[in-house]
Amino acid sequence: MAEFIVKTILTDIEGTTTSISFVKDKLFPYAKEFTKDYLEQTWVSKETSEIVRELFELPQFEVYKTEVPNLSNESYDVSTVNEFVKYLIDKDLKLGPLKKLQGLVWEKGYESGDLKGHVYPDVPEAFKKWKDAGLRLAIYSSGSIKAQQLLFGQTELGNLLPYISAHFDTTSGHKQEEQSYVNIANDLGEDPCDILFLTDVVKEAEAARKAGMQTVLLTRPGNAPLTDDDKTQFTFVNDFESLKISLKQSA
Repeated sequence: MAEFIVKTILTDIEGTTTSISFVKDKLFPYAKEFTKDYLEQTWVSKETSEIVRELFELPQFEVYKTEVPNLSNESYDVSTVNEFVKYLIDKDLKLGPLKKLQGLVWEKGYESGDLKGHVYPDVPEAFKKWKDAGLRLAIYSSGSIKAQQLLFGQTELGNLLPYISAHFDTTSGHKQEEQSYVNIANDLGEDPCDILFLTDVVKEAEAARKAGMQTVLLTRPGNAPLTDDDKTQFTFVNDFESLKISLKQSA
């Protein structure tokens, strides 16, 4: 069993607490299917207008325009935004305004009961155990903070938000950049060495380790396989039950 002594646990979502298939096969298709409905219902709202403006200011929109014949400024309507959003989702781009819009669409899905957040069976018990031990738990995902809160607040296994102390998204930086983890440690007020980062992505683990954090790779079903070199360089486990994490006492 892998053992760690830290003050805070920072965990990724996709492939770590939640199956990749839930995100790829449930959340993204839901956003593609219901974005148009959401835009039609909220088109005149200040929030939607701001998101639309930000979407049209993305450099990807300039590229998109070259690929769509007869797209003039006068035709920037609900259908234009909807098709552009589908284009961005298909390219799996992690962009601020796209994430905001997706979060709002998913919120409607959670409210209606069409969506329930997936977490692995060992996750609720691990979260509870860590909190009871005095450890602080934070989330870091490319999905927006709103989307994180929706997922953990309405999972198939109950509301897990009470166990989570902080949420971070790409406003803290890209997940494969060292500085992002420095920023998060600063926001948490912790020495990076007192933080354990859990992820399924090697490059994220490398960035966190460079920032001074302890790291573990998750080898959940459906995750990308680790190379022999990865297994040599990093601690890896199949699930949270294979981790023994104790609270580091302050000096």
